[in-house]
Amino acid sequence: MKLFASESFLLMSSASSFDFLLKPIFLHGFSASLHLVLLLFLSLLWAVNRVKGTGRESSMKTLKQRKVLWYNQTLACCVVVSAFNVVLFLLSCFCWYRNDCSVVKLVILSDYVVKLLAWCAMCVFLHCQLSNSGGQMEFPFLLRVWWGFYFSISCYCLVIDIVLFTKQVPFPSQYLVSDVVSVVTGLFLCIVGFLARNEGAKALLQEPLLDGDSNVSNGIKLSRKRGSDTITPYSNAGIFSILTFSWMGPLIAAGNKKTLDLEDVPQLDSHDSAVGAFPNFKNRLESTDSEGNGVTLLKLVKALFLLAWKDILTTALFAFLSTVASYVGPYLIDTFVLYLNGQRLFNYEGYLLVTAFFVAKLVECISQRHWFFKLQQVGLRLRAVMVAMIYNKGLTLSCQSKQCHTSGEVINFMTVDADRVGEFCFYMHDLWTAAMQVVLALLILFKYLGLASVAAFVATVLVMLVNIPLGKVLEKLQEKLMESKDKRMNATSEILRNMRILKLQGWEMKFLSKIIGLRNVEEGSLKRFIYTNAISSFFFSIAPSVVSVSTFGACILLGVPLESGKILSALATFRILQGSIHALPETISMIAQTKVSLDRIASFLQLDDSQPDVIEKLPRGSSDTAVEVVDGNFSWYFSSTATLTNINLKVYHGMKVAVCGTVGSGKSSLLSCILGELPKISGSLKLCGTKAYVAQSPWIQSGKIEENILFGKEMDRERYDRILEACALKKDLEILPFGDQTVIGERGINLSGGQKQRVQIARALYQDADIYLLDDPFSAVDAHTGSHLFKEVLLCSLISKTVIYVTHQVEFLPAADLILVMEDGRITQAGKYYDILKSGTDFMFLVGAHKKALSAIGAVETGTDSEQSRSEGLKGDGGLESAQGNESDNIEDVGPKGQLVQEEEREKGKVGFSIYWKYITTAYGGFLVPLVLLAQILFQTFQIGSNYWMAWASPTSADVEPPVGSLTLIIVYLVLAISSAFSVLTRAMLLSTVGYKTATLLFKKMHSCIFRAPMAFFDSTPSGRILNRASTDQNAVDLRIPYQVGGFAFSVINLLGIIVAMSQGAWQIFIIFIPVIVTCIWYQQYYISSARELARLVGVSKAPVIQHFAETLLGVTTIRCFDQESRFQETNLTLNDSYSRPKFHVSCAKEWLCFRLDMLSSITFAFGLFILISVPKGVINPAIAGLAVTYGLNLNLLQTWLVWNICNMENQIVSVERMLQYSSIPCESALVIETNCPERSWPFHGEVNILNLQVRYAPHLPLVLRGLTCTFPGGLKTGIVGKTGSGKSTLIQALFRIIEPAAGQIIIDGVNISSIGLHDLRSKLSIIPQDPTMFGGTVRSNLDPLEEYTDEQIWEALDMCQLGDEVRKKEGRLNSTVIENGENWSMGQRQLVCLGRLLLKKSKIVVLDEATASVDTVTDDLIQTTLREHFSNATVITIAHRITSVLDSDMILLLSQGVVEEFDSPARLLENKSSSFAQLVAEYSTRSDSSLQKLE
Repeated sequence: MKLFASESFLLMSSASSFDFLLKPIFLHGFSASLHLVLLLFLSLLWAVNRVKGTGRESSMKTLKQRKVLWYNQTLACCVVVSAFNVVLFLLSCFCWYRNDCSVVKLVILSDYVVKLLAWCAMCVFLHCQLSNSGGQMEFPFLLRVWWGFYFSISCYCLVIDIVLFTKQVPFPSQYLVSDVVSVVTGLFLCIVGFLARNEGAKALLQEPLLDGDSNVSNGIKLSRKRGSDTITPYSNAGIFSILTFSWMGPLIAAGNKKTLDLEDVPQLDSHDSAVGAFPNFKNRLESTDSEGNGVTLLKLVKALFLLAWKDILTTALFAFLSTVASYVGPYLIDTFVLYLNGQRLFNYEGYLLVTAFFVAKLVECISQRHWFFKLQQVGLRLRAVMVAMIYNKGLTLSCQSKQCHTSGEVINFMTVDADRVGEFCFYMHDLWTAAMQVVLALLILFKYLGLASVAAFVATVLVMLVNIPLGKVLEKLQEKLMESKDKRMNATSEILRNMRILKLQGWEMKFLSKIIGLRNVEEGSLKRFIYTNAISSFFFSIAPSVVSVSTFGACILLGVPLESGKILSALATFRILQGSIHALPETISMIAQTKVSLDRIASFLQLDDSQPDVIEKLPRGSSDTAVEVVDGNFSWYFSSTATLTNINLKVYHGMKVAVCGTVGSGKSSLLSCILGELPKISGSLKLCGTKAYVAQSPWIQSGKIEENILFGKEMDRERYDRILEACALKKDLEILPFGDQTVIGERGINLSGGQKQRVQIARALYQDADIYLLDDPFSAVDAHTGSHLFKEVLLCSLISKTVIYVTHQVEFLPAADLILVMEDGRITQAGKYYDILKSGTDFMFLVGAHKKALSAIGAVETGTDSEQSRSEGLKGDGGLESAQGNESDNIEDVGPKGQLVQEEEREKGKVGFSIYWKYITTAYGGFLVPLVLLAQILFQTFQIGSNYWMAWASPTSADVEPPVGSLTLIIVYLVLAISSAFSVLTRAMLLSTVGYKTATLLFKKMHSCIFRAPMAFFDSTPSGRILNRASTDQNAVDLRIPYQVGGFAFSVINLLGIIVAMSQGAWQIFIIFIPVIVTCIWYQQYYISSARELARLVGVSKAPVIQHFAETLLGVTTIRCFDQESRFQETNLTLNDSYSRPKFHVSCAKEWLCFRLDMLSSITFAFGLFILISVPKGVINPAIAGLAVTYGLNLNLLQTWLVWNICNMENQIVSVERMLQYSSIPCESALVIETNCPERSWPFHGEVNILNLQVRYAPHLPLVLRGLTCTFPGGLKTGIVGKTGSGKSTLIQALFRIIEPAAGQIIIDGVNISSIGLHDLRSKLSIIPQDPTMFGGTVRSNLDPLEEYTDEQIWEALDMCQLGDEVRKKEGRLNSTVIENGENWSMGQRQLVCLGRLLLKKSKIVVLDEATASVDTVTDDLIQTTLREHFSNATVITIAHRITSVLDSDMILLLSQGVVEEFDSPARLLENKSSSFAQLVAEYSTRSDSSLQKLE
């Protein structure tokens, strides 16, 4: 606040020209009286508010953000004035404490005390007004009048000071400063009190019309609309608001009141959003590639530059201003030291020097803040467009290009490489600014040290030259690190997708060791990278010492006098240069990393897209032909070997075309070729009309069932219900707790195989396409449902459509208008059913196998009545009523949280100290941490000591005798410099060791917990969340967090050392630091609550981007078929912006804080300088005072660096928090229980007793198996049948303890499976799962991942499962490559590989879960024969939708809604014509009558 009476009047008391009103005793008395009035007024107002009640409701329901902003700024202004008065009071006491006391001085001190109390009272009043405003914020009228009067008096006092200055009347500089501050603050308060009031009133009058009702939380408006619809205030902020980052105030205030959620964060401006920026970038990239030669590194960089060239040039200007301003201080230090030593060129030189220092600091701070902010803004924009570009490329890749990169590698392009491009922007100007700093430094050194600056130049050049080899080494290491990271992420992604089969087979620990092995390779590259980086940092840390030693040594050799002022100028120059040189290794490393990332992205973007000319699309309705292929040859591979040869096909509109053939004959490839997915070698392919596709392996998106069926179309309720009925989904949706609003987990994890297939069919039907391509759509459903789908979908809903369907079920063939028989990639037969039946052997072979299977039904029906009664089945029925009652209760208990997949949890509130403690004590129990700190303390001590030595041991001028000789001076300095060098080397190596070891341990701990997690965790957790931790968070722990945590500790030590060094110049400076540090801590605490939650939102918002991309890569064929690319691209852009929103505001909040801290440190520095020029000559050593100024020049950087490190550390430590979150996942039961291991020969007979088994997938979900009781006899075959969703697969999961029973037990040969280890159980069981799985690798590694069998045994198994000849054809035979997910093998072949695993394992209990669903009848018969031969003494449990697959079973278990409906031998069940099984068989037989009649 303005001081009403300037101290300058103390010197005017003798002037006869001034009357009594200008005498100091009157003015200070008057000032004290006015402030007493203010105190009285504030006290009265407080009392009135207490009487009326602070909780009084306001008639105004909204709180304008700008009003909050003005209030905060006014409060901050009052705090600054209060602190200013404290400093003036202490300074006056310090100046007068040795002199006699006088009445005038007592009045002045009393004035200061009263003003201090009054301004503190105003701070409290404004704070209370802000907290308890209830929505109405208005400054009291009398207070505003007082501010106006205050401003008038302040101006008057400043005029008097100017008059004295022009008349050259000497007076202390603090008097002028106090009057200037008073005028500035008075002007601001008048603007706030009068102008802002009118603006706020207009805004408040308009607000109800604009916003309507809104929510008020803790006095801060947090309308849901603000986050979801409102654009960031930055886009409409004024110049002052942008300059000071004040537009961020409302969000930070909101975060200080409550935990921020994503809806609280405003939307990005279109300039920064992916939605707005990507089209611009795409156009620029296309224009740079006008020749059509593909995207190169140069073209990509050019397009990125053109996208943000204005901001890049603007930041270049800011960088230039900041760099130039930073060297004003070193240039003036010698003059300042000479001034303190008494060599003054003119009056008020000290004030001019202080003003120059202060203005330079302000320019440096403001330009630096906006330099950094704009670069981060640019980085965010570039990252967003790169992610969008990578995503779009993933949607258009050809099948051959997909083989070049696995999905894990492509996801890494998005999560790591695109991020690195964004991060590089922060370092964009560092190289040329470093060169500019070197030039400016050399000019300053030449001015003060003459030719000795040449030595500095040579030393600097040598240091710079070290960059070249270091940069190349780091680039190579970065490439190797990224390659190993890609391999690990690819393997992790594949394993997470197939975790269920790993659990079933008991292979998870083997595959964990595979991941650990890949990580070990990555750690080798990581170790070399970080230690090379540490050595690089060491070289650059000692660079300033090398330059300074070289320079001072050259001075001694050349006879240049080393005076303290010149040395301090040189040291200040070196200190600034040190920051630039010290950051150079990181810059070089970032350039190397970014070049590698851009190379990788450019090479990915160069890959071939799917051929646009594969299909010749005819206008809809222009032709009678729907599909026509003439002399078509197609291949999946780059080689000339054709997958499909000589394909000639003509399909008219409305035709039903069936495609059949043995496993691997090319049926799915034929559909792919019609879709345009299979690259064309020669021939022509024409298509007339839109198309829809149902894949053999269901692709379901995470989200609601309704969203999966609509698939981007508008809701037509009547048509929607009709399709649900046709696809037999009505009953399934009734069972689900949320119906079609149920959220489906990743890959449809909470749906059965049949349900997923029917959702796919419903999706295709809802598209209302002209041509339908169905790839074996009936294999995953039971016989009854399959018959229903065939009739309702194929023969009714699609009666007028063109349908091409692949099927292994011969009974569906007679209805086709055209049947295609495939063999070895060729159409061997084509025609109607009856025609081709007599014209060739291939089709006859398939039909013959079907006839043989059907004949088994008659054999069973005429079998003898020698089986047990259905007593077992009756036992199963006994618990039906109670189970159903329990079921209804459970359904009622399902609430909003009943969804299987919940939103990702994030920690809230302050990051606990325990997280930091766990991090720093993970490696070696924290033993090395004190050594790191000790090394930094020694480094700082030696650094300050060397500078202190040079300042103390040098003369202040040429005519003063130096305390020590020149040789001693340089030797001691050299010893201290070498000591600091070794300290920093020790620090760098120890920090790298600790960081590397901690990252390794956290990785192993997290992955061990993930792999030991129960299957329920993977069912409810999208893989994107896990991959985000394994990639982004792990990358942060590997490369960033050690240096963030270390940087915080080092900055604290550094700042404390600087404060001590500055206090050596004048201890009074230490007094200033106390309120400044308190203010800094308050700002940091005020800021961090918002910044912390924004950082967590960044982490949570990234997983959906990864998840959506991973899903897109899996379902790209379906997406392209339905022409939904644009919708998915828009979704990606939206998710991208949801990530960028909190990321942008994290950067803004950081700059908001740093700007305020910079201002504080600049004001502190200016106060320190005023103290130094105010102290009488001789009280302090000018050289030591100059040293204090030298360090003070870096005060704003150090202070900002400290708080920046605190905030960055807390933001980055969230990655550790997230990894620790997944390191404490509840584990499955023990793999091995040493005290209860079964015998080696267990199970002896294979008898399975199931007693009152109740199973649910999660505690909040209803029971799936409800009191099931039965016995599977040992050594016999048991078939399990039932409608889709009846609990068949759930029973198998309970048998393998994938799901632990809620009640009941399963006993195998007298052993309760819940009492033994999981590996002891699963290693004794074998299974062919419903979804056949193959892993990237070789044929050998897929059959024998545990490496337990010889090649002879593997070949034997391959021959038994009919794959031996196929593998022998391949070039590598057992070592032939299997690509990711086994994509180069057909679905049926994959199922045969699973059979091969079964034959190798030779277990006593064998489970077949839809083992033959994807194979033809011939292969099915071969599989059944193989099983009968090699597992004649084993207990075989078969789940099948084909009735013929279970007819030769000894027992049949029929499940219905999770309970036993029937359990007996097939013959006994078929005798009872009313049994459900008999009806199922009858339906199957009826459906096959047409084909049987044609056979006869």
